[in-house]
Amino acid sequence: MKKNILISSFDLGVGGVERSLIGLLQAIDYSKYDVDLMLFKHEGEFLSFLPPGPNLLGEVPQYSTFRKSIKETIEEGHYNIGISRILARTLSTMQGKLLKIDEPGYLNIQYGWEMAQAFLPKLHKEYDVAIGFLWPHHFIGRKVKAKKKIGWIHTDYSNIHVNKKLENRMWNQLNQIVAVSEDCSETFLNFFPNNREKTVVIENILSPIIVHEQAKSGEALEIEKSTGKTVIVTVGRLSHAKGIDRAIKACSELLTKGYDITWYVIGFGPLENELHKSINDLGLNQRFFLLGKKVNPYPYIKACDIYVQPSRYEGKAVTVREAQILEKPVVITNFPTARSQAQDEYDALITPDNVEGIVNGVQRLIDDLDLKGQLISNVSKSNYGNEKEIEKLYRLIGG
Repeated sequence: MKKNILISSFDLGVGGVERSLIGLLQAIDYSKYDVDLMLFKHEGEFLSFLPPGPNLLGEVPQYSTFRKSIKETIEEGHYNIGISRILARTLSTMQGKLLKIDEPGYLNIQYGWEMAQAFLPKLHKEYDVAIGFLWPHHFIGRKVKAKKKIGWIHTDYSNIHVNKKLENRMWNQLNQIVAVSEDCSETFLNFFPNNREKTVVIENILSPIIVHEQAKSGEALEIEKSTGKTVIVTVGRLSHAKGIDRAIKACSELLTKGYDITWYVIGFGPLENELHKSINDLGLNQRFFLLGKKVNPYPYIKACDIYVQPSRYEGKAVTVREAQILEKPVVITNFPTARSQAQDEYDALITPDNVEGIVNGVQRLIDDLDLKGQLISNVSKSNYGNEKEIEKLYRLIGG
């Protein structure tokens, strides 16, 4: 008899987590498992990539509010949820200022879910397994009836700020915890060591065949290539975590040193206006380009000479692996989980975690053609496909 599984997430907008969810859904053997997919909001550019296997459940109005503004939430009549989010924002902002937290957004999300619990409905269907693919996991923890509950971790806990007591209570409601890398697992367990026995690692599932196919299926129209010019590409959300502000400063320094480069960033996010201002202030309007959302970033990665990930922290940067699959020389900053992402000077350059490190890494790959060629040779010989990671999930599910 087939196991009955629920997988939940917020939506299928453009992002690394969402791309990873599509990879997981494409890998599942639906002859063995009945899968319901609960998306809080039926929106996002990746909706068209959903395979035919999972059954997409209808939207539940209360849960769709987590992808809407507070104003929209209140206008639609969800007054209690709207007020909860106002209180959560106020509390997280105050706490962020008091503790001098760079990014109190995680606190805001955490408090918002905690305060809204009483106003969120339960799912009536019972499952063998319920999987929460995107943090936080209050939904599967408190609103779903299942014999086994599994929650995913995609981020580096050493660089986010949450209320540890509330967070521990949430994880205690789950039977298993899945981290997307060994380092991601260890940083989580440093804060919540009582969860070690139930924490496992399952990497984001990537198919090199699909990456190569999609790289051929479109054009990077905005990228202009010319002799002697180095094209750099970064893919990531325009947020503090992804370090795009550092990339802008690195670009300016490289140009000052006489390097002929153009830098293109694929992604969107809350810092867009701030980043545009920085680009303008440094006179980089013809050198550093924010290209916004791209459903298919692979033609852009394929078109670059160097791929750079300037992040402050990552759980596992899917885009780094995709760049390696496309045989690109990669520069990544030494964020806490970087060593689980690549081997320094074998399939990437891991640089000091600052602007100067990014500058030096790019500079080395432009100046040292032998090193650049060796990195390309090494990634071209490596097998980055990991479709068999799905077997680990099958073992967790049982049967």
